[in-house]
Amino acid sequence: MIVTNFRGKKLVEFFIDISQIVLADIVLSGDNALIIGMAASSFPERERKQIIFYGLLFAAILRILFALIASYLISVPGLLLIGALLLYWVCYKFYLDIRSFTKEKDNTKDDVSIKVKGQNFNKALITIIVADISMSLDNVIAVTAIARDQIYLLIFGIAFSIFLMAVFATAIVRILTKFRWLSYIGLGFLVYLSTEMALDGFKQIQPYL
Repeated sequence: MIVTNFRGKKLVEFFIDISQIVLADIVLSGDNALIIGMAASSFPERERKQIIFYGLLFAAILRILFALIASYLISVPGLLLIGALLLYWVCYKFYLDIRSFTKEKDNTKDDVSIKVKGQNFNKALITIIVADISMSLDNVIAVTAIARDQIYLLIFGIAFSIFLMAVFATAIVRILTKFRWLSYIGLGFLVYLSTEMALDGFKQIQPYL
């Protein structure tokens, strides 16, 4: 009876951990997908697919690398604050891009051909990589805190986050290319997320001040 109760408790804890990881992945991977989608939405179809692919690739690689040193990352005070500062920079870049392509629209039937003035493929990738560093760091730290020393939960969390990004990024691009004004709502959400991350980072370093 004691063994049965113990197994039942372990099973409940397992499902709770899985649920927490799925929820964290949905929130944090969705944010990462939003960044990739916003960066890709202002490019033609061919370049857009390339940006999504490389954005997801960089995010996946970074999540795997961060997962390998997760136990060290989670103990570094102020790391989230650095991630927040990087994300603020990404917000600023997106603001400039959104403002530019709302001023410059081609009079064509296909809105997908709208391009951001001064923006190019490499600049978009740099913006995505910086965002990927910040968001991947946040995602891995959250999943590691939930998974603790259970490696299989960490692997599940990272794999699931990559899957969600692939699904969300494509859907977000389709929406943003049809409804350009939604980019400002997305930008506002990213600013809010950056602020939340900055506050959490400040709490980390507050005892050292």
